[in-house]
Amino acid sequence: MDGLDAFVLARLQFAANMTFHILFPTISISLGWVLLFFKLRFVKTGAQHWMDAYQFWVKIFALTFALGVVSGITMSFQFGTNWPGFMKTVGNIAGPLLAYEVMTAFFLEATMLGVMLFGRKRVSERTHTIATLLVAGGTTLSAFWILALNSWMHTPAGFEMIDGQAHVTSWFEVIFNPSFPYRFTHMMLASGLTVAFLVAGVSSYRWLRGERGAEAMAGLKTGVYLAAILIPLQIVAGDFHGLNTLHHQPAKLAAMEGIWETQKGVPAVLFALPDQKTRSNQYEIAIPKLASLYLTHSLDGEVKGLNEFEGKHPPVAPVFWAFRIMVGVGLLMLAVSWASVLQLAPWKKGVSRDLTVWHARALVAMTFAGWVALIAGWYLTEIGRQPWLVTGVLTAADAASSVPAPRIALTLALYLTLYIGLLTAYISVVFYLARSKKPAGQSSGAGLEDDLNVLNYPEKEGAAHA
Repeated sequence: MDGLDAFVLARLQFAANMTFHILFPTISISLGWVLLFFKLRFVKTGAQHWMDAYQFWVKIFALTFALGVVSGITMSFQFGTNWPGFMKTVGNIAGPLLAYEVMTAFFLEATMLGVMLFGRKRVSERTHTIATLLVAGGTTLSAFWILALNSWMHTPAGFEMIDGQAHVTSWFEVIFNPSFPYRFTHMMLASGLTVAFLVAGVSSYRWLRGERGAEAMAGLKTGVYLAAILIPLQIVAGDFHGLNTLHHQPAKLAAMEGIWETQKGVPAVLFALPDQKTRSNQYEIAIPKLASLYLTHSLDGEVKGLNEFEGKHPPVAPVFWAFRIMVGVGLLMLAVSWASVLQLAPWKKGVSRDLTVWHARALVAMTFAGWVALIAGWYLTEIGRQPWLVTGVLTAADAASSVPAPRIALTLALYLTLYIGLLTAYISVVFYLARSKKPAGQSSGAGLEDDLNVLNYPEKEGAAHA
């Protein structure tokens, strides 16, 4: 029982670390590209409001990047403390991929971020723009390596087992494993949607507070239009990802859909309470044959049920509900973004193209909706792989350490306390920056240095206005 308790606590600790960590790279991956868009618009048009938008969001990017780095370090420690069997078995593959991420992406981001924050008055405009491009590219490259490893853990390829250890036979097959293209695309779109609603939500918050200048509207429209473009693409990408999962991870797919018996013409379960003891769904509401249609593209297509994988399928209820939360938030994103685009539509003539208070409030409420969908999708992905840590190669139980349960419980409690505090502080700082933003037209555009000088030497602000 002690071993079981320690195992469960170790899983909870890694889940807590991963849940907190993934929030920040998800923002930095796409926010870097949004910053590049702001910078290119400024270079092309010379309009100061684009640079004002850049200077506002680069501070949030820097804060996000810092928290992502810190939380990533604590997460990586657990490979050695709680899951030593992972590196012992697949370290020949996981180690190089993690190292590639650090050497090719992290150092690039960290170096060029300094130029973005403090170098605008010291380098040419072109060099500053290139630094922004390199940071945006670095975040995407970082995601490439991490998702290559994560995808390989779901659909391993390009290796052979020798004396209980995985050895690479083809790096190309390892990196571009069967689920990688779908998982990478799905994650990049999820990142874009997270940032789109963050930018639109914070900008709407500023709009509600009376800041309706060109800068705030530029951010608002950028976020809304980006969300409206990406959410249909995400729905299509999700469909392709589902088909890939059906082929390579049928047990996960069955848990997602709440399908217990292998059958043809499978219904789409809209609501149910999956019961693993009776191996059935309670209070089921379903649409006949719909699941077969979107999973196999045939009304009579056959889908394997969970009973085909008894003892080797994930816990059903968490996977089942995570999938529905992810899809539900996605549909809400579709409705809110398209409704907002119609309200702001540039093709409308002779009528108001401004937001209404209700639209703005809806966007503020959706500021962190991307995080909700992201976490639900990540739980679906990772819990859906169980009991495997690397599918068909290594189970989570076999990779676990012998660290006593009380020690894991203590560090888990400390992590949770710290993470709740940091997350609260992050959200507070984002909205503090939105509240304290200078009115339109008063920004010098010189960069973050002037903001820091004002914070440290408030008398300079008064002297400047005098």
